[in-house]
Amino acid sequence: MAVDLPRQTDNAFLGDSLKGGSHEPTYGGVLSFMRRRYSRDLAGVDLAVWGIPFDASVSNRPGARFGPQGVRRASAIFDGDPQYPFEFDPFETLACVDYGDCVFDYGHNRDIPGHIEAQAREILQSGTHLFSIGGDHFVTYPLLKAHVEKHGPLALVQFDAHQDTWDDKGDRIDHGTFVGRAVREGLIDPEKSIQIGIRTHAPETCGLEILFGEEVELLGVNGVVELVKDRVGDAKAYMTFDIDCLDPAFAPGTGTPVAGGLTSREALMILRRLGDLNFVGGDVVEVAPAYDHADITSIAGASVALMYIGLLAERQRQRTDGL
Repeated sequence: MAVDLPRQTDNAFLGDSLKGGSHEPTYGGVLSFMRRRYSRDLAGVDLAVWGIPFDASVSNRPGARFGPQGVRRASAIFDGDPQYPFEFDPFETLACVDYGDCVFDYGHNRDIPGHIEAQAREILQSGTHLFSIGGDHFVTYPLLKAHVEKHGPLALVQFDAHQDTWDDKGDRIDHGTFVGRAVREGLIDPEKSIQIGIRTHAPETCGLEILFGEEVELLGVNGVVELVKDRVGDAKAYMTFDIDCLDPAFAPGTGTPVAGGLTSREALMILRRLGDLNFVGGDVVEVAPAYDHADITSIAGASVALMYIGLLAERQRQRTDGL
């Protein structure tokens, strides 16, 4: 006797549409990001979510190689509902796939940046928007190279506890030097770029505007948003969110936690109000689940990704409506 199943499971590979929620149990099933279909076919795809499980460039605690797994697992609790605060499901608007993870040989670290860049370039050449889940913060450097090849030099909107401008002669694989290198190579325009939540001092600013952690509190959310918008203007922008921008109370699962950071609410409120910026790519990095508690940090990472995706969907809905 045939049994009618109450709901479909394993939407990650059995789903019949790239759009919409799956409504399967949050505690079961194959864990892609937000139950999106796992696919390398980008035909008709608006957005690809891609994991980069690399953490060989960290200066303190390793473990961000498990970040993509952690964020995917945490994202399951959000699937199938209108997403707060947008009041709609962004995946009803955006055709989105989970593109899986970057492929590389961990035994050949010097080759890994080239692999990240080449695989990101392939995604971008299809016309698909790319959001990446790290991995440590070095991965943003090859991601920027791929995005700049398509879009030209970019404004960088960086949420972080660290400036990542330490000395780099151009041959290091180091998560603390990528911003300085990106400026020197002309990948980002420092006069259009801003760092939010910084709580350390690096030898140089490289010309980026810096909002230190205590300044975020003094300015408030609206003040920070206005500064970011004034700085970036109408430039094409890349958003990178190091989860250690958040205070360790809200993101203990990271490699280099620094006290005095943003609350998850502050960070998400700021990001929510940046929908006018012309983001052409983004990432969330440095989630290290081994140091986490009750998935706090992974949930924060998934929430950042969803907020960014919500902004993309909102922008597409406005274009469709002719606003």
